[in-house]
Amino acid sequence: MLKEFKDFALKGNVVDLALGVIIGAAFGKIIDSLVKDIIMPIIGMFGDADFSNYFIRLSKAVTATNLADAQKQGAVLAWGSFVTVVVNFIIIAFVLFLIVKAINKMEKEAPPAPAAAAPPPPRSEVLLEQIRDALAKR
Repeated sequence: MLKEFKDFALKGNVVDLALGVIIGAAFGKIIDSLVKDIIMPIIGMFGDADFSNYFIRLSKAVTATNLADAQKQGAVLAWGSFVTVVVNFIIIAFVLFLIVKAINKMEKEAPPAPAAAAPPPPRSEVLLEQIRDALAKR
Protein backbone atom coordinates (compact mmCIF):
# COMPACT_ATOMS: atom_id res chain seq x y z
CA MET A 1 0.00 0.00 0.00
CA LEU A 2 2.81 2.41 0.86
CA LYS A 3 4.56 1.70 -2.47
CA GLU A 4 1.34 2.52 -4.36
CA PHE A 5 1.02 5.81 -2.45
CA LYS A 6 4.63 6.75 -3.26
CA ASP A 7 4.04 5.97 -6.96
CA PHE A 8 0.91 8.13 -6.92
CA ALA A 9 2.70 11.00 -5.16
CA LEU A 10 5.50 10.95 -7.76
CA LYS A 11 3.04 11.45 -10.62
CA GLY A 12 2.09 14.94 -9.44
CA ASN A 13 -0.65 16.56 -7.51
CA VAL A 14 -4.09 15.92 -8.97
CA VAL A 15 -5.57 18.93 -7.16
CA ASP A 16 -2.98 21.23 -8.79
CA LEU A 17 -3.87 19.80 -12.18
CA ALA A 18 -7.60 20.29 -11.59
CA LEU A 19 -7.05 23.88 -10.49
CA GLY A 20 -4.92 24.50 -13.57
CA VAL A 21 -7.67 23.22 -15.85
CA ILE A 22 -10.34 25.34 -14.14
CA ILE A 23 -8.21 28.49 -14.21
CA GLY A 24 -7.28 27.79 -17.83
CA ALA A 25 -10.94 27.53 -18.81
CA ALA A 26 -11.75 30.78 -17.03
CA PHE A 27 -8.72 32.45 -18.63
CA GLY A 28 -9.93 31.24 -22.03
CA LYS A 29 -13.30 32.87 -21.47
CA ILE A 30 -11.65 36.15 -20.47
CA ILE A 31 -9.49 36.13 -23.60
CA ASP A 32 -12.48 35.17 -25.74
CA SER A 33 -14.38 38.18 -24.42
CA LEU A 34 -11.33 40.41 -24.92
CA VAL A 35 -11.03 39.35 -28.56
CA LYS A 36 -14.76 39.38 -29.31
CA ASP A 37 -15.76 42.55 -27.47
CA ILE A 38 -12.65 44.75 -27.64
CA ILE A 39 -10.02 43.73 -30.19
CA MET A 40 -12.17 42.61 -33.12
CA PRO A 41 -14.42 45.72 -33.05
CA ILE A 42 -11.28 47.89 -33.13
CA ILE A 43 -9.93 45.89 -36.09
CA GLY A 44 -13.35 46.00 -37.72
CA MET A 45 -13.48 49.77 -37.25
CA PHE A 46 -10.56 50.22 -39.65
CA GLY A 47 -12.19 48.01 -42.28
CA ASP A 48 -15.73 48.95 -41.29
CA ALA A 49 -16.38 45.25 -40.78
CA ASP A 50 -17.49 42.79 -38.14
CA PHE A 51 -15.41 39.65 -38.62
CA SER A 52 -17.94 37.43 -36.84
CA ASN A 53 -20.42 37.94 -39.69
CA TYR A 54 -18.04 37.18 -42.56
CA PHE A 55 -18.98 33.99 -44.32
CA ILE A 56 -19.10 32.34 -47.73
CA ARG A 57 -22.37 30.85 -48.95
CA LEU A 58 -22.00 27.18 -49.87
CA SER A 59 -25.63 26.76 -50.83
CA LYS A 60 -27.82 28.76 -53.17
CA ALA A 61 -30.59 28.61 -50.56
CA VAL A 62 -28.67 30.96 -48.26
CA THR A 63 -29.84 34.55 -48.71
CA ALA A 64 -29.29 35.99 -45.23
CA THR A 65 -26.75 38.72 -44.60
CA ASN A 66 -25.77 37.76 -41.05
CA LEU A 67 -24.12 34.52 -39.98
CA ALA A 68 -26.76 33.27 -37.53
CA ASP A 69 -29.58 33.46 -40.07
CA ALA A 70 -27.38 32.12 -42.86
CA GLN A 71 -26.48 29.03 -40.82
CA LYS A 72 -30.19 28.35 -40.31
CA GLN A 73 -30.80 28.54 -44.07
CA GLY A 74 -28.02 26.23 -45.18
CA ALA A 75 -24.31 25.49 -45.37
CA VAL A 76 -21.93 28.41 -44.94
CA LEU A 77 -18.18 28.73 -44.47
CA ALA A 78 -17.83 31.05 -41.44
CA TRP A 79 -14.30 32.26 -42.04
CA GLY A 80 -14.80 35.39 -39.91
CA SER A 81 -15.39 33.24 -36.83
CA PHE A 82 -12.23 31.33 -37.67
CA VAL A 83 -10.21 34.56 -37.83
CA THR A 84 -11.61 35.51 -34.42
CA VAL A 85 -10.56 32.17 -32.94
CA VAL A 86 -7.06 32.47 -34.46
CA VAL A 87 -6.60 35.92 -32.93
CA ASN A 88 -7.88 34.48 -29.65
CA PHE A 89 -5.29 31.68 -29.82
CA ILE A 90 -2.44 34.06 -30.63
CA ILE A 91 -3.27 36.23 -27.62
CA ILE A 92 -3.47 33.22 -25.28
CA ALA A 93 -0.20 31.82 -26.62
CA PHE A 94 1.53 35.19 -26.21
CA VAL A 95 0.30 35.63 -22.63
CA LEU A 96 1.36 32.08 -21.71
CA PHE A 97 4.76 32.74 -23.29
CA LEU A 98 5.15 35.83 -21.10
CA ILE A 99 4.11 33.88 -17.99
CA VAL A 100 6.60 31.06 -18.66
CA LYS A 101 9.33 33.60 -19.42
CA ALA A 102 8.64 35.40 -16.11
CA ILE A 103 8.68 32.12 -14.16
CA ASN A 104 11.98 31.11 -15.75
CA LYS A 105 13.45 34.52 -14.94
CA MET A 106 12.37 34.24 -11.30
CA GLU A 107 13.94 30.78 -11.03
CA LYS A 108 17.25 32.10 -12.39
CA GLU A 109 17.25 35.09 -10.04
CA ALA A 110 16.70 32.98 -6.93
CA PRO A 111 19.88 33.04 -4.84
CA PRO A 112 21.65 29.70 -4.70
CA ALA A 113 21.34 27.83 -1.45
CA PRO A 114 24.50 28.02 0.65
CA ALA A 115 26.60 24.91 0.32
CA ALA A 116 26.60 22.77 3.42
CA ALA A 117 29.99 22.30 5.06
CA ALA A 118 31.51 18.95 4.26
CA PRO A 119 31.55 16.60 7.24
CA PRO A 120 35.00 15.90 8.68
CA PRO A 121 36.69 12.74 7.39
CA PRO A 122 36.51 9.64 9.56
CA ARG A 123 39.26 9.22 12.18
CA SER A 124 40.73 6.21 10.34
CA GLU A 125 41.33 8.31 7.21
CA VAL A 126 43.01 11.06 9.23
CA LEU A 127 45.33 8.48 10.81
CA LEU A 128 46.14 6.94 7.41
CA GLU A 129 46.98 10.40 6.01
CA GLN A 130 49.30 11.06 8.95
CA ILE A 131 51.05 7.71 8.38
CA ARG A 132 51.40 8.49 4.67
CA ASP A 133 52.85 11.91 5.40
CA ALA A 134 55.30 10.42 7.95
CA LEU A 135 56.46 7.81 5.44
CA ALA A 136 56.88 10.47 2.75
CA LYS A 137 59.19 12.49 5.05
CA ARG A 138 61.57 9.53 5.47
